[in-house]
Amino acid sequence: MQIFPRCAGAALVALLLHAAAWADLPSQPEAASGFVRQQEAHGRLFMAVTANRHATDAAVEILHAGGTAADAVIAAQLVLNLVEPQSSGLGGGGFLLYHDAREGRLRAYDGRETAPAAARPDRFIGADGKPLAFYDAAVGGQSVGVPGLPALIELAYRNHGRLPWPRLFAPAMRLAVEGFPMSPRLHKLLQEDRFLRDEPRARALYYQEDGRPKPIGTKIFNRDLAATLLLLAHQGSKGFYEGAIAHDIVAAVRGHARRPGDLSEADFAAYRAVEREPVCGVRFSALRVCGIPPPSSGGVGVLQMLAYVGAGAVEVPLSPFSVHRFSEAGRLTYADRGRYLADPDFVRVPVKDLLDPAYLARRAQLIREERSMGRAQPGELPEAQTLGQNDAAELPSTSHLSIVDGEGNAAALTSSIENAFGSRIMVRGFLLNNQLTDFSFRPEENGLPVANRIEPGKRPLSSMAPTMVFDRDGRIAGIVGSPGGSQIINYVAQALMALFVWQLPPAEALALPHFGSRNGPTELERGTPAEALKPALEKLGHEVVSHDMTSGLHVIVRKGSEWIGAADPRREGAARGE
Repeated sequence: MQIFPRCAGAALVALLLHAAAWADLPSQPEAASGFVRQQEAHGRLFMAVTANRHATDAAVEILHAGGTAADAVIAAQLVLNLVEPQSSGLGGGGFLLYHDAREGRLRAYDGRETAPAAARPDRFIGADGKPLAFYDAAVGGQSVGVPGLPALIELAYRNHGRLPWPRLFAPAMRLAVEGFPMSPRLHKLLQEDRFLRDEPRARALYYQEDGRPKPIGTKIFNRDLAATLLLLAHQGSKGFYEGAIAHDIVAAVRGHARRPGDLSEADFAAYRAVEREPVCGVRFSALRVCGIPPPSSGGVGVLQMLAYVGAGAVEVPLSPFSVHRFSEAGRLTYADRGRYLADPDFVRVPVKDLLDPAYLARRAQLIREERSMGRAQPGELPEAQTLGQNDAAELPSTSHLSIVDGEGNAAALTSSIENAFGSRIMVRGFLLNNQLTDFSFRPEENGLPVANRIEPGKRPLSSMAPTMVFDRDGRIAGIVGSPGGSQIINYVAQALMALFVWQLPPAEALALPHFGSRNGPTELERGTPAEALKPALEKLGHEVVSHDMTSGLHVIVRKGSEWIGAADPRREGAARGE
C-alpha cells in the first residue's frame, strides 16, 4: 500500500484553492509569561495534552477519526510548528516513546539532529582560543544541525499509524490557511527576542513595520508552511531530505550573512531517525519507569534522580529537607551526565553501569542530611573511558505532548529547536534549529576528550525526557514530559515524585514550585513559596539562587478506568479527554 499517494486528497488540495482568501504576509531562551492554573481533563476513552489548545484540538480530531496515538501526536506536532514556532517544528528534532498496547511493547525513537560532515571539534572556539559567547554561536548558520523531526514522525507513522498519512496534515494546513490568533506567550517572546527581526521572512510573518510584534489576537497566516506541509503530505519525509526543501535549507544556512554554516544536501540525504532500546527501572516500590536512552540524558538522569531521592524517603513536597535531598540528588546525577553521556554511536556510554543498583546505593551514601556536598564529582566507573566534562548550555526552547488513545496506545513526544526561535533562520515557513550549540563548546578538558564534543554526523547530548510509568500489570500508569533544557530532568523527576510518592492530583502536582540543582547552586522558582526556604537551605551549606523556571509539563495519569490529564500552568497548554 502506498502511504504517500500522488494526490494528497481533495480536502487538502482544496485548501490551496483558497489562496485568494490568504492574508498578505506583510535574548533569551523561552521566558516566563505568567502562571494560570489549568483545569484537569477527565476521560475514559482517550486523553491528549499539548502545549497549545489548537494542537490538543488537532489530536482530538484525529482520535475521533479513528487514529492511533501515533497519528494524533503527529497531527498535534505539526500544529505546534505553526502556533508555537519558537519551541519546535520541522526544522528541529525530538525523541518519542511509544507504547503499543496490542504488542505490550514500549519503543523509543530518536529523531535528534546531526552535525554536518564538515563539522570539527573546535567549531565554537573563537580566534582567541576561547569558546564563543552563546548567541555568537547560536544565531546563524553554524549552529544548524540536520533536522530530525520529519524522519521521526514518518518512522513512527510507518510502525504505528492507521489513518491515511495526508489526513494527519489537514489540521495544521487548515490553520495555516485560515489563520490563528497571536497568543500572549508568542507575542511576549517575539517582543523580547533581539534577533528574529533581522530575519526578513520571520519579520514579515510576526512583526509590524515598526518592528513591534503584531498585537495579541492578530491572525497569523503562514502560506509558506501550508505549501511545505502539502508537499510532505504528497511525498513523505523524502520530500524534506531530498529536493527543493533540503536545497533551500542548505542555501539559507550557507548563505547566512552573520555566521554561515556548512550543511550540505549530502548531509540531508544521509539522515535517518533510529529506534533505540528504552531505559527502564523499578521505582516507587512496584512501578516501572521508562525513558529515552542516549543521546538523551533524560532517561538515565530521571532514573538516577528517583533512586537518590527515594533512598531518603522524602514524603513532604516542600520543606527544607525535601529540597535539600532533591538538590543533592541532582548534583550526583548531573555530575555523571556531564562526564559520561553522549551519542552512543560515537562514545561508549555506560548506561548499565550508571543504573546499577549497587552503584546507585554507593552514590546515595554521599548525601548527608546535615550538609550540602556543594559540588559533586562524577562517579568512578572502572570500565568507563577517561573523559573531560561537558560544558554545553542546552537552553530550553522545547515542547512536550502526552497522548493515549482508546486502545491504550500511548505516545510521549518531546521536540525542540533548542533556543527560542532556534537559529533565527526561517525557510519555507518554519524555523531552523540551533541544536549544534548543545554540543560542548570545549572539545577537551585538561587534555581529555569531552564525550559530547562535536564530530561529523554526531547527535548532540540532550536532556529531553519523555517518560512512561507502568503498573505491576504492565498497564500505563502515567505519561510525563516537559521542555526546559537541562532542567528537564529535574522537572520530570519532581513531577513523578509529586504524582506517585506525594500522591497529588495532576493539576496540583504541576503547580508545585520548582527546585533543584544541576550540580551548581540550588535553584528555587522565583515568586513562589519555595523562596521562603532559602535561609534554611543556606544553613545547610547551599548556595541558593532564585529565577524563573518555565517548565511545560504535560501529564496523563490513570485512576481506575479513567484518564486524568493536566497542563503546566506556566505555559499555554490544554488537556482534553473523552
